[in-house]
Amino acid sequence: MEADSVLVAVLVLALLILLGKWIRRSSRVLGRLYVPSAILAGVLALLAGPQGLGRLVPDDRLPTGLWSEAMLDTWSAMPGLLISVVFATLFLGKAIAPPGEIWEKAGPMVVHGQALAWGQYVVGLLLVVLLLRPWTGIDPMAGALIEIGFEGGHGTAAGLGDTFRELGFASGLDLALGMATVGVVGGVLMGTILINWAVWRGHLEPPDEVSDDEAEAMSSPELLEEEKGRGFTDKALEPLSIHLGFVAVAIGVGWLLLEALILAERHLLVPLGWPELMEHIPLFPLAMVGGVLTQLVGMKTGFAELIDRGLMNRIGGLSLDLLIVAALGTLSLDVLGENLPVLVVLILGGIAWNLFGFWILARLLFPENWVANGLANFGQGMGMTVVGLLLVRMADPRNRSGAMEAFGYKQLLFEPVVGGGLFTAASLPLIYEFGPVPVLAGTGALMVGWLLFGLWRFGPWSNRNTSS
Repeated sequence: MEADSVLVAVLVLALLILLGKWIRRSSRVLGRLYVPSAILAGVLALLAGPQGLGRLVPDDRLPTGLWSEAMLDTWSAMPGLLISVVFATLFLGKAIAPPGEIWEKAGPMVVHGQALAWGQYVVGLLLVVLLLRPWTGIDPMAGALIEIGFEGGHGTAAGLGDTFRELGFASGLDLALGMATVGVVGGVLMGTILINWAVWRGHLEPPDEVSDDEAEAMSSPELLEEEKGRGFTDKALEPLSIHLGFVAVAIGVGWLLLEALILAERHLLVPLGWPELMEHIPLFPLAMVGGVLTQLVGMKTGFAELIDRGLMNRIGGLSLDLLIVAALGTLSLDVLGENLPVLVVLILGGIAWNLFGFWILARLLFPENWVANGLANFGQGMGMTVVGLLLVRMADPRNRSGAMEAFGYKQLLFEPVVGGGLFTAASLPLIYEFGPVPVLAGTGALMVGWLLFGLWRFGPWSNRNTSS
């Protein structure tokens, strides 16, 4: 790709995000739905491209719509690169507490979130094995789409694009992006209904009114946290360039880890008959691990004081916005139409499981304030972290329940594995190499294990509750 075409492609994405922001602020309905500006911009990019305008103009006069082939090629390549930046920034600049402290403050939240995530694999794989594969012949890797699209969101889905293509399931990328879009909008709509139901039934006090500016902040990926930056001890340092340097270090550490895992698997396990799985694992979950390691080393050496958490949020948010618009702008509507039964069944199955997790499991696993805590994981289970935070703020704007703090702590014991973590990335090659049934057995055992442990430790009959 030529440098000028890449620059133009990025600038067009920025203009589309600006237009999406204007549309969102001009529409009361869209504002109330808290639809992120990046998703609106992605829809505009899709409609103005070959899937929209390119089909409406007769005689094939605009086969690629308003966009050039070079621009579309650039957009197609961007998600796989930017997702590593997004995940590298997740823990940079964030004080990482000891595991014991995290567990003390967020134990029930961790258990409930893990049970929901592993259950999404169980539901998806069961639907594929028992219904969708006999009916439509869909690739068994579709069983991972609920967790990838709902829990992981647009970023994770787009970041796995190369893995989908390498394993021969290219349509999985478009299906995952379609599910992620439904998950964000559906999560907000259903979460709002659940909040009103909880108020009507007396489970929640009527929440305070949320202003338009607060709603905009809550739905912005770059403002996922309320932590303020601590500033710089050395005023001569250039903030943005230094922070990009830390992101580069985190991604570099992740790359070294991935290469080490590939070599270890190739020389130690492959000679014993083990299939090569690590070569299909994308970089982004290891970039997140690299970010954690960089932050831990920085805390020990004092370099962590140079990292402004607010600026890291904005770097990650910018990357995520560009990623979402580029991914949606290159979405294939033909693939969605051809696989509509698969998409509908998986969406309905995922929604049913998430509602069960809120109405039933949250009551059992949270000793107190089950609605606010359950909404956090319900929102993340539908539309990634930002929807979970949004629903908690809507249900408990003054944070009387402590759900916001618990939800933040939970991510440290959650995201490295699922919701875009190592297993999310490994799920596709695992199903490809071993088939859906062994993966179903493994994820089912993990789901049941987390549920049984949670009921024993935090449930209605646990020692914790009987003693209190």
